[in-house]
Amino acid sequence: MNSTYQGRWLTVDLSSKTIDRKQIDPERIHTFLGGRGVGARELWDAVPHGADPLGEENVLIIAPGALTGTSVPCSGRTTLHAKSPATNHYLKTNVGGHLGIALKLSGTDGIVVTGCSSVPVYLLLSRGRVELHPAKSVWGLGVRDTTRALKAEHGPNVEVACIGPAGEKQVRYASVMTSVYSAAGRGGIGAVMGSKGLKAIVIDGSGGKLAPAHPDALTRLVKDARERAYCDSLALDLHRYGTASDIDSINAWKRLPWNNFQRSYMEGDISALSGRAWPELGYLKRIVGCGACIYSCHRFTQIDEGPYAGIFSGGPEYETVFAFGTGCGVTDPRLVFAANALCNDLGMDTISTGSVIQWAMECIQRGVLSAGDFDGLDIQFGNGAAVVELIRRIALREGFGTVLAEGVARASEQVGQGSQRWAMQVRGLEHSGIETRGAYAYALAFAVNPRGPDHLHTECLAEFGASPEGIALIERITGDAKYAVPDTEEKRPEIVRWHEDMYAISDALGICAFATTDAYGIDEFMAADLLWAATGIRKDANELMEDGRRIVTLERCFSIREGLCPTRDDRLPWRIMNETQPDLQPGNELSEDRLRRMLRGYYRLHGWDEQTGIPSHATLVNLGLAFARPEGGVTPD
Repeated sequence: MNSTYQGRWLTVDLSSKTIDRKQIDPERIHTFLGGRGVGARELWDAVPHGADPLGEENVLIIAPGALTGTSVPCSGRTTLHAKSPATNHYLKTNVGGHLGIALKLSGTDGIVVTGCSSVPVYLLLSRGRVELHPAKSVWGLGVRDTTRALKAEHGPNVEVACIGPAGEKQVRYASVMTSVYSAAGRGGIGAVMGSKGLKAIVIDGSGGKLAPAHPDALTRLVKDARERAYCDSLALDLHRYGTASDIDSINAWKRLPWNNFQRSYMEGDISALSGRAWPELGYLKRIVGCGACIYSCHRFTQIDEGPYAGIFSGGPEYETVFAFGTGCGVTDPRLVFAANALCNDLGMDTISTGSVIQWAMECIQRGVLSAGDFDGLDIQFGNGAAVVELIRRIALREGFGTVLAEGVARASEQVGQGSQRWAMQVRGLEHSGIETRGAYAYALAFAVNPRGPDHLHTECLAEFGASPEGIALIERITGDAKYAVPDTEEKRPEIVRWHEDMYAISDALGICAFATTDAYGIDEFMAADLLWAATGIRKDANELMEDGRRIVTLERCFSIREGLCPTRDDRLPWRIMNETQPDLQPGNELSEDRLRRMLRGYYRLHGWDEQTGIPSHATLVNLGLAFARPEGGVTPD
């Protein structure tokens, strides 16, 4: 039968330099869908308990979605999996660009990379061949030069996914970059790739074509999905101004972190940091979209004048503006653009990089570190030039950059002197740029996220009630539109549960979350119809949401198997839980008791033990996950 997801995977053993093809069991595809779901199941099987994230036993999995490569709007996404070198737990990181589309068109639905090469290599893949090539000539190069060199060697139409110097030096939050500026950023997937000696994956998908199970129905459904996505009230601004469009509005809502989360609001005009200002200021050069995208939310910016003239890059996104801008006390957008461009080319996650720099700045502010620790570099809040220089030192592991390259959790443990209190991390992953003391669904979602406290696992934007569609969704989830406010604990478990299930489906199908859990053009009902038309797998919306729940539960079981203790680790950074935010309304602070109540409600909805947060044996059996009883953990009956 025709299908856009056949389950044809490659296994590449870098230690033995062998390449094998394998067929994923159709039942596994039916149960886990593709992308993030099948990838999570493969990760469970491939990585032994206790594996070193930077050792031979860890694997790198590249898993495009079941709909990636089709005409479904916003369906160009790919999920990468590994055991995280930042957290030692489960890691999935999702990327757009054209990586997954090229892989699917080359005739492959996924890749598992095992072992480690003793010399740098890259993988070349097309419909007719799969080969490992020496990468000595590109080892040490940045992302741009690596991509240029490999395209010059293999043709301008190949897709390149590669690491920069940060991945080569195993910075624990190094990213894998594809389509030059699209980042699989969080959790250190680039460090895993670097530890394996794998510089790049080069894919030639030319001439490839996917055959949907029901092409006429898919054409009709795609038209409907496009119209619904275009009509969402967030769609036009997302296209015009990108993800950084509402920086000044979020500041006005007092939800924008400043100076390493010491404040959530700053007086004065910060409009130049907003994507709305960049066209008029001359920084925005073009609008860019990932494969199959109808929103085109990415920016391409360039500085034409001043000391940073000539610097250009994709982005920056909202999180990057927070990471190098407001979080570091920097208000000049040119310095944010320069930091973003350098981070992209060196191959590092901008959120984690910004977070460790913010922590270092506060260490200077509090007298825990001095300029001497940074060879005289003036690491003060507001010094954007120092931010740019410190990015380079981190990526190359120079001086104190070696300490910061380990991530803020390890850096604060090494420095001590109470600096753990302003280390904005949980389990080793740095906190995304949202003030969770004033957004309780985000707070709960961050606390239970298996990879750590960030938004790209369960985006709960609807809780702000910022759009008619978001308000309507909250009413559908909870029964009452009054819960579309961010600072109440009521109905937060229900809101998080819906969003995380829908996000898991989105990743498994390869659909961008902007079409499902930020804007809401594609819901679970539409997703079920698209899945059937593309693959022939018939499920209703409730069954699809259960698939999402299954994926989330398996991910949790992996982390528990690798040492996650929910009663200890389902939490938020010390600062979030212990310091009152002066800019928020007093008397409604996020507290340990409030978080614990939300956690119990969330566990209950999942069928996990309310006290331990561990999935019960009955729940695992009901979800078809009996094999995933966590080693060393107790799954209550």
